[in-house]
Amino acid sequence: MPEIPLLIAGLGNPGAEYARNRHNAGFIAVDVIHESYPFGPWRGRFSGLLSEGKLGGRKTYLLKPTTYMNDSGQSVGPAVRYFKLPSSAVVVMHDEIDLAAGKIRAKTGGGDAGHNGLRSITAAVGPDYRRVRIGVGHPGDKSRVHGHVLNNFSKADEQWLVPMLSAIAEAAPLLAEDDLIGFMNKVALLQNPPEKSGNLALPNKKDA
Repeated sequence: MPEIPLLIAGLGNPGAEYARNRHNAGFIAVDVIHESYPFGPWRGRFSGLLSEGKLGGRKTYLLKPTTYMNDSGQSVGPAVRYFKLPSSAVVVMHDEIDLAAGKIRAKTGGGDAGHNGLRSITAAVGPDYRRVRIGVGHPGDKSRVHGHVLNNFSKADEQWLVPMLSAIAEAAPLLAEDDLIGFMNKVALLQNPPEKSGNLALPNKKDA
């Protein structure tokens, strides 16, 4: 029986004016995966941009819905049905204000926590897909959330954003192995490598 392909959908808003928004963290993460592995060119399909390639030897589709965030399900739903994918073969990457900037959490299923992109996908394919939550931090006041996510990542943000994106890309083959915990652990380890212990040689007796 052939292996079921994987679909990784990154969420965001289309257009150059949104490209560096915090709300586009999913788009940005999928772009870095696209650049890091042998994927084909982006092509317009399923009201989005689709690229085909492989992760860890598994056939993988990358999808960036161009429906605008709130209607992401209008892109993910048709792709899931066309490729006849179970929910377990779908990974959605999205920004998360309730996680500290640079933190990653991955889980299967659950609620949408007020995220309109997730709400749209859940309505289209059900709630049991996998989610990679990309922490972009909270502005501290509910009234400032809209502006926070629709503002660009700052220059200071790059100090955590670039290492995080690199870690997501390096750990991505674990998603193809359906290993969410391994993926999270590897991202965390790559972001915070253990300090190397000093390899101090003991002196020879004759030198002591």
